[in-house]
Amino acid sequence: MRRSADWLSIWGLRVVTYGIVVVIGYIVFDIARRGMPALSWEFLTGRPRNGGAAGGIFPAIVGTFYLVIGTVAVAIPLGMASAVYLSEYAHQGRWTRTIRNAITTLAGVPSIVFGLFGLGLFVLTMRFGASILAGSLTLACMVLPTIIVASEEALRAVPRAFREGSLALGATQWQSIFKSVLPYALPGMLTGAILGVGRAAGETAPILLTAAAFYLPKLPRSVFDPVMALPYHLYVLATQHPASDQVRPLQYGSALVLLLLVLAANLGAIVLRSHMRKKYRW
Repeated sequence: MRRSADWLSIWGLRVVTYGIVVVIGYIVFDIARRGMPALSWEFLTGRPRNGGAAGGIFPAIVGTFYLVIGTVAVAIPLGMASAVYLSEYAHQGRWTRTIRNAITTLAGVPSIVFGLFGLGLFVLTMRFGASILAGSLTLACMVLPTIIVASEEALRAVPRAFREGSLALGATQWQSIFKSVLPYALPGMLTGAILGVGRAAGETAPILLTAAAFYLPKLPRSVFDPVMALPYHLYVLATQHPASDQVRPLQYGSALVLLLLVLAANLGAIVLRSHMRKKYRW
């Protein structure tokens, strides 16, 4: 009876896993099949025309890149530093547990809430306006909980003996963390960081309220300028333009480009993580 239950559980998990893979694979295949005809040098490097219903998506690609770079520059250092403090320095008491619970809760907050937060704080109160800076800071706030949780789990996975051995040899606490803990935890920390950045690259609601412009064929000149972004551009194509044989390829082409950008970032993180894991074995 117990073996039958185990067998059913294993096969049930397999069916669910394979089903998810098949569904995701079909979605990616459908986007690629419909989007490939739209991909061309002119589409990737041209400026939009007719309110985005024609032309290329180069300003949207550049705007997405700027937003992602700004998010990375703010979120990854703050997230990893917060994780190091909570894991290595903070007193493990009720207050620390409360902070961890708050961070975990924030990781599940809908993105539109972060968009409203960014609108109220960065756009209106701090008077950054709808800009790259306001959008990047909003996206950084959104992905910070994910980065902190993943980084702290990676730090906890490093054996305590590594820290104790380093301290026994006369190293300070920071030297022990920097030399004996971070190199082994960094692959896992990078995984969490890339997951957060990948989410930020595909979000529409936060940048809709803080950074994205409906139609902006010119490239931004400073961090205080608004930008076009691929997620919002795709939203505009899908909702503001009637479905036609002219617009539909642009919709799928924009979706395919956004998907390829996220996959490229994830692939780069996987390669970097594999290299670091081979370098630091334990």
